[in-house]
Amino acid sequence: MIAYFILVHRYPSQFKRLFKAIYREGNQYLVHIDKSSGKELSDEIEDFLAPYYGAQILEPKNVLWGGYSLVDAEVRGMARLLEMDKNWKYYINLSGQDFPLKSQEYIEDFLKENLGREYIRSLDQKLIRPDTLNRINSIFIEAFRKIFRTGIKRKFLKNARPYIGTQWKVVSREFCDLIVNDPLVNRFKNFYRNSFIADESFFQTVMMNVFKSNNVINDDLRTIDWVPDGDIKLRPRNFGKADFMRLTLSPDLFARKFDSYEDTEIIGLLENHLKTPSANNFIPEYKIKSPRILHAV
Repeated sequence: MIAYFILVHRYPSQFKRLFKAIYREGNQYLVHIDKSSGKELSDEIEDFLAPYYGAQILEPKNVLWGGYSLVDAEVRGMARLLEMDKNWKYYINLSGQDFPLKSQEYIEDFLKENLGREYIRSLDQKLIRPDTLNRINSIFIEAFRKIFRTGIKRKFLKNARPYIGTQWKVVSREFCDLIVNDPLVNRFKNFYRNSFIADESFFQTVMMNVFKSNNVINDDLRTIDWVPDGDIKLRPRNFGKADFMRLTLSPDLFARKFDSYEDTEIIGLLENHLKTPSANNFIPEYKIKSPRILHAV
């Protein structure tokens, strides 16, 4: 039913707890471990995943925040997951510091009830987030584990409109297949390869310009508390035990992010929460919180 793609670069013990919380036989699981994280972490996770059916590790490469390498990892992940199994319907991406707020039974029931909907935050970048157009209006180069802004100006793709959102998504197999195999997507890949923070805009722009679904929901189904982090971006605040009630009352499927070294109790509390009726019993009447359906251009 579900194909999970998980990005990991640290905290193997925390990743193991996440994986156990989302594992259900029949689903597919693909893990990408940042190559810069080292062989020790990679070996530990590989040994951990060995007994689990339907779990594999993607060839590791370096990924860099802000770089196209994050998009490349996801595209490679989608391609591998399409090969791994022909029956899954939805793709969900996570980081190793995410955690579910609902059980797998609940999530599967939710997706069955909402079959055909694409959950991805997508905002018209020119109309709503013009402050971020500098990410695509100049050429950026990712090299030597750094992002370089060349200062060379460029125009956006002809007969297309840019969109922006977050990295996180719950999207259909059909969308993943389009991303991987449709030649119409190649010009978007080539363009965003030289942009900044492409993982927050490439998929949205393809969704709204090429996929043309009438069931795009402006929601990533994540509880995230964004806080300022410098002049150019926001970052997700780490949740702690003080946030437990907020998290358990959330209609979202997942939350991010968590740091088990900063707060040692919250993940244990959520593990217990996943055993409760509220985390397991999906009620169709509450299939989506305040839906906002977007229409592709």
